[in-house]
Formats: sequence, C-alpha cells, structure tokens
Amino acid sequence: MDVSIELTYSPLTDSYEQHVIDFIKVLRASKFTVIENPLSTQIFGNYDDLMPFLTTAIKDAFNSIDIAVMSIKLVKTDRSNYEPHF
Repeated sequence: MDVSIELTYSPLTDSYEQHVIDFIKVLRASKFTVIENPLSTQIFGNYDDLMPFLTTAIKDAFNSIDIAVMSIKLVKTDRSNYEPHF
C-alpha cells in the first residue's frame, strides 16, 4: 500500500535551523520521493518500507535535541504527482 506522509519538524530551540536541515537531508538521501515546501516536507512510498525508515529518522532527530515537535499526516495513497486542476 502506498502512502503520502507530511512531516513538520519543529525543534524548540533558538538554533533550530541546522536540526531541520539535517533531518531533511536524511529524508533526501533515502530511496523515497521527497517534496519540500516552506512549511513542511512530504515523503511518498510503500507503507511497509517507509514507516521503519521514518521511525529511525525521527528517533535520530529527536536524540539530537532536548525538545522538539514532529507533526505527521498520513494519507493512504501516493499523492506525489498531484497537480491542482484550477
């Protein structure tokens, strides 16, 4: 089953920027399709492959900082090719 996952990583520190950059670089280096925008990052792929990868990536990101928030949305379909029709 393919999924689309939207992630927003918010380290709660003044020096948040490098933590976000490092997390996005981990996502980019994966085998999955990654699309970024100024507010979030989307990652697309097979659920059974993607979830273990994200579990490790999120745990590593959380271990690199004292306090952080990760907001996650999951959609049961691959929306990576979505284009607005208006």
